[in-house]
Amino acid sequence: MLRIRLRRTGKKKQPTYRVVVADQRSPRDGAFVEVVGQYNPRTEPSTLVLQEERVKYWLEHGAQPSETVHRLLHGRGLIGEPPKRPAVAAKAERVAAAGAAE
Repeated sequence: MLRIRLRRTGKKKQPTYRVVVADQRSPRDGAFVEVVGQYNPRTEPSTLVLQEERVKYWLEHGAQPSETVHRLLHGRGLIGEPPKRPAVAAKAERVAAAGAAE
């Protein structure tokens, strides 16, 4: 499965990132299919440059964004709200329900 994710570039302790489409099994800085943008979190405000048409193309063809890229794309209005993670309290309720069932 393809993912849209960040690939680290830049100098030591001065990271910048490329937004790439890559197989989810490849290493963070390994092989990729296409570079679709760049992200610099060190500027104020953070800089995000995207090829929006290519991002939309890959999303339509099944590429899944990583959590960080999903948040960045949501900020740009290219994608819906990020999925919510289940709360820790829900796990406690499941454990209590399992204990009561026994």
